[in-house]
Amino acid sequence: MTTNSTAVPSIKTTSPLDGVSSDIGLLILRVVFGGLLSAHGAQKLFGWFSGYGLEATQASFEKMGYNPGELFGTLAGLTEIVGGLMLVAGVLTPLAAAIVLGTMLNAINATWGPGLFGQGGWEMALLFGTVAATLGFTGPGKFSLDAGRPWERKGFVWGAGAVVLAVATGVLTLILKWVL
Repeated sequence: MTTNSTAVPSIKTTSPLDGVSSDIGLLILRVVFGGLLSAHGAQKLFGWFSGYGLEATQASFEKMGYNPGELFGTLAGLTEIVGGLMLVAGVLTPLAAAIVLGTMLNAINATWGPGLFGQGGWEMALLFGTVAATLGFTGPGKFSLDAGRPWERKGFVWGAGAVVLAVATGVLTLILKWVL
């Protein structure tokens, strides 16, 4: 009995950079995501990148029930800029992730009405929050200000801590929204 088999040839691709490919991926993710998030904050606070600016942002937050709008609109813009820039640099990454995720939890609350994919829905806030939580667990990678420093933190405990801090601050913000 003869067996004809067509074996697929083994193709091996290796590179001296294979050891840092995940770190390169994290760098790309951090720079693009953090940069875009910072730009969103700059839209809110300064009107940059075709944004509405601070006064319109504050009025918008008032309409969403975040009173006083001066406080909550400014806080939203600041957290997006600061959290985004911290992620770009890869500094204090679990804290940066918590800042961004807490902000996105409130963005989800504010855009809940239209649904996940509805016009003005919470799809983007969920995506941004997911990326932030992921970076809280993975850390920023080797190409960051955290890498190799005494303050570098990553892993399950720090990721979980970032999520807990985000939920606590997000819920606190919602409570303040309802009582102020």
